[in-house]
Amino acid sequence: MSGRDEFERYLRRWPHPHRPFYWRPTFSRRALLRLMSGGVSASLLFPRLEAGEVVPWAEVETKNTARNVIFILLAGAISQIDTFDFKLVEGVTPREFQPEPVRNLVWPAGLLPKIGERLDRIAIVRSMLAWALQHSGMQTWVQIGRNPSAALGDIAPNIGSIVAIEKEPERQPHQVFPGFLALNAQSAVGPGYLPPAYGPFQVEPSASGLASTTHPVAEGAARFEARYRLLQALEAPLRQEAPFGRAPAEFESYYEAARRLMYHPAVEAAFSFTAAESERFGNSAFGNACLVAAKVLRANQGTRYIQIVFSGWDHHQDIYSTANAGRLPRMARQLDDGFAALLDELASSGLLEETLIVMTGEFGRTVGPLSAQNGRDHFLQHFVVFAGGGVKGGKIIGATDPTGAITVEPGWSRRRDVRIEDVEATIYSALGINWTNVRYDDPYGRGFEYVPKSKDDVYGPVHELWS
Repeated sequence: MSGRDEFERYLRRWPHPHRPFYWRPTFSRRALLRLMSGGVSASLLFPRLEAGEVVPWAEVETKNTARNVIFILLAGAISQIDTFDFKLVEGVTPREFQPEPVRNLVWPAGLLPKIGERLDRIAIVRSMLAWALQHSGMQTWVQIGRNPSAALGDIAPNIGSIVAIEKEPERQPHQVFPGFLALNAQSAVGPGYLPPAYGPFQVEPSASGLASTTHPVAEGAARFEARYRLLQALEAPLRQEAPFGRAPAEFESYYEAARRLMYHPAVEAAFSFTAAESERFGNSAFGNACLVAAKVLRANQGTRYIQIVFSGWDHHQDIYSTANAGRLPRMARQLDDGFAALLDELASSGLLEETLIVMTGEFGRTVGPLSAQNGRDHFLQHFVVFAGGGVKGGKIIGATDPTGAITVEPGWSRRRDVRIEDVEATIYSALGINWTNVRYDDPYGRGFEYVPKSKDDVYGPVHELWS
C-alpha cells in the first residue's frame, strides 16, 4: 500500500458520529502531514460540519451560463421515434408526418413543423436511457434525479427545490414570487426534507390565467391587513410555546410569502393573459403554461425554476388516430405550438440565453411496427431536448441504430448512455451550482448528495451541449 493510500485510509477512519468524513482535496498529503506534525490540532484542520452546511465533494468547473430553468416533463412517455429521434417505419409511419431532411436529419415536418423550423435553437440528446418502465416511479425519479426507493429517496427534494434554496441568497427585496413554480403539475414532487418554502408553487392556468388573482381592491386590502394582524396576534403565544420544532416558523414564513403576493400588480400581470396571447401559444393548457412561464420570468420577481407537466402521452392504443384528442397527432400539435412560441417569446425578450429549457419524458416507447392495439408500449430508450442557457442549437448528441432501439454512439465524453442523473448535473452546472455538493442537514444524518454518487464521479454534466 502506498503512503497516500495509507494516509487516506487513516483520514476515512477519523471519528464522526453522523456522517462520512469529507476531505477537501485542496491540501497536498505532504502539507497536511507537516501541519499535523507541527502540533496543529485536528479540530482546526477538520472542523465539525454545522447542520445545513453544504460541502462539495470535488472542486468542479460549472458552466454558469443560465439564471433560470424551465423543465418540461412529457408525462406518459412520448414516442421518440415519431418525434425527436424520428425513424421512418415503412408501411407504419403515417404519410401525414411528411418526413423530410432538415439540418442533416430526417424530421417529421407534418407533425412538428414549427419546432422543425427552430432546430437551430435546440439540441437533442438521443442517447438517453431510462432506468425503469413504471410511470409514477420514473416520473418521480426524473424530478428528483435519483432512485425514489434508494437511500434518502423518500425524502429527496425536487431538483427545483434544490435550485430554489441555492438561489435564495440572490433574491432581491422587491422579488415576491416563489423560487420554484409548477404549472399543470398536480403530481409535482415537493421539497422533500427541505423547508416547504422551497417547494413548488402549483398553478393551473385557466383560459385566461390564474382565476384567483381577482379580488376587491377598494376595501379588500385594508380588511385583509387587519385580519392578518389579528391572526399574528392570536398565534404569537402559540409560536413561543409550541414544542413543534421548525413547524411554527415554517407556517409563519408561508403566511408571509402569501401575504406578499396579495394585491401585488406583478402577480396579476404575470399570471393572466389575453385570448390573443393564448392563441399565439396554441390555445391549450400546455400552451398557456408556456405563456405563463415566459411572463413569470419576464417579471423578474424571484422565480428561478419552472416545471411544466404535459400529460397524456401513454399511447398504448391507436397512437396515430386523428379522431381522438388524446392521441399523438393532436397532442403533438399542442406541443409544437406551445414549445415554438416559448422559444420565440424568450428570444424576443432576451431571456433565452439566460434560461435553460429541458424537455423529456420519463422513458420512451417501443420501436418498429405497432402493437396489436395499434400503439407503442413502454421502452427504455428515449431523448432529452435542451435549449437556451448558452446551449449550442442545431446539435444532435448521440445516435441510435436504424430502428431507434439502442444507442450506437453516445456522443459525449463519458462514452455511455445519458441518464437522468446526468441531466440533473447538467442543470446544476448551467446554473453555476456544484453538482457534487452534499448537504449535511438531512434527518438521517447521512449527507444528501445533490447528484447521487458524486464522490465516485459516476454521473456528470453533458458539457458537450455548450461546445
